[in-house]
Amino acid sequence: MNNRIAVLIPCYNEEMTITKVVSDFKKYLPDAVIYVYDNNSKDKTAALAKKAGAIVHKEPNQGKGYVVTRMFADIDADVYVMVDGDATYDASKAPLMIDTLLQNNLDMVNGVRISKEKQAYRFGHRFGNRLLTKVLSLTCGCQTPDMLSGYRVFSRRFVKSFPWQSKGFDIETKLTVYAATMKLPIANIETPYFSRPVTSPSKLNTYKDGVLILSTIFLMMKEERSFLFFTIISGLLALLALILGIPLITEYQETGLVSRIPTAVIIVGLSTLALLSFVCGLILHTVSKSTKENRRLKYLSHTPSK
Repeated sequence: MNNRIAVLIPCYNEEMTITKVVSDFKKYLPDAVIYVYDNNSKDKTAALAKKAGAIVHKEPNQGKGYVVTRMFADIDADVYVMVDGDATYDASKAPLMIDTLLQNNLDMVNGVRISKEKQAYRFGHRFGNRLLTKVLSLTCGCQTPDMLSGYRVFSRRFVKSFPWQSKGFDIETKLTVYAATMKLPIANIETPYFSRPVTSPSKLNTYKDGVLILSTIFLMMKEERSFLFFTIISGLLALLALILGIPLITEYQETGLVSRIPTAVIIVGLSTLALLSFVCGLILHTVSKSTKENRRLKYLSHTPSK
């Protein structure tokens, strides 16, 4: 049985590189259908992609996350290869990534970027990626050393059951979190990472997108690990109440009086919030468990890639 392979390329102002990207993937995946989704480019990206042999669609909502979720919804295939349109990834690795996915019955193969070129993978991006990956590993059990890679291969089950809408560059984070929280089988394959052409600047803003990704991890931990999230908050509030309360308890034992009434009120408030946070954690844990079960049923409803 021949698997239908779709190459998904989200693009915004990539006229300098899109022809090479499409041509390279046509070379290494001759049976694949290549889709380029143009995200309001102001240059000739769409025209050049079409000329190179890609099927071109438009996505009017600005942001990579919107483009990826639209591609997942529109395109029907057995295996999906997602790659950026900036010619920084090695198309020759695609067959190996696909074979790894199919032979091992996986749901995602992540392209782990390896580069000796300083211009390709700036220190700020590299450090931020490692930090965010570590945070995600601790909170959600992330299984990849490069959670922000834009080069991935997915099974049909993964793509058609992926539940979250996204806006920008946090889409990679959500893809990784989904695989981790659903305990989906994945693999990591190292792939060369090349420098962008000088005339094709990166769209990634180290600080702005770093904050967006951190906030995404924070919010997703609240949703996916709600009991742990609210238990930590409850514990911190209870600890603060205890620290403030020790002097009052000591004073009461010695004099039988409590002279600092405002402090006592604050302690009662903190203790109440700590209890409420713990109860919220219990309730949301039950809701989260039910949500994960529904996601699992949706995942199982789709035919696996073979």
